[in-house]
Amino acid sequence: MQRLFPLPGRTENGTAPGPGAGPEDLGSLHGLAAAYAYPEPADRPYLRANMVGSLDGAARAEGRSAPLSSDADMRIFGVLRALADVVVVGAETVRQEGYRPARARDAFAAARRARGQTPAPAIAVVSRRLGLDFSAPLFREPLVPTIVLTGAGSPQRERAAARAAGAEVVVAGEGEDVDPVRAVRELADRGLVRLLHEGGPRILAQFAAAVVLDELCLTVSPLLAGGDAPRIMNGPAVPGLARFTPLSVLEEDGFLFTRYVRR
Repeated sequence: MQRLFPLPGRTENGTAPGPGAGPEDLGSLHGLAAAYAYPEPADRPYLRANMVGSLDGAARAEGRSAPLSSDADMRIFGVLRALADVVVVGAETVRQEGYRPARARDAFAAARRARGQTPAPAIAVVSRRLGLDFSAPLFREPLVPTIVLTGAGSPQRERAAARAAGAEVVVAGEGEDVDPVRAVRELADRGLVRLLHEGGPRILAQFAAAVVLDELCLTVSPLLAGGDAPRIMNGPAVPGLARFTPLSVLEEDGFLFTRYVRR
């Protein structure tokens, strides 16, 4: 893997790194973790999204994101999870992608302990109607209890089923809808301030429109998909065409791994 931006040996603002700064090792998991570290101190919630898209903007191929991915993309996917306190994901993506609990990884165990994190990030599922399989490993076998973010108007029977499966049900909105601002606040109130959003396109668009998205990690896949697949955000418009600034671009095997932060 190589860095395309900022140029190797330069910082994001174009200056040389400080004294004693050695060359980064993008070939190792710890080197990638350093390249993708959350801002410190972690004294407020910081929401990062990680998505993959084709050259023509599709977020899925054959109904899933996996055909657009690569080995390097999955390494970064794993590193981003290893850095996060919680992974936020929509119910539709949980069903389509067959989500399982995040796993503890020995390579990151010491760093997570030092940051006061659980062995693996919690998964927080955003769901209006709670149409989820509560017998699935995501609910029955997690290292950290799965969180269900829902609205006050969601069905009581399904809420009870979620709790019976071991999930923590968090009301984060009036009616059936989840309010992204309140969802972020509820997670932060539980000490989960390093947030990673993994979509899908509809839920991510809602969070972006609510202006709670701080960073977008977008993998640009060198593939054309065509068809009518959704874009990485496929929902309400973002007010005022929010401007994001490029932070870094990495490359491997034709895939571009970009980071953009909100100005």
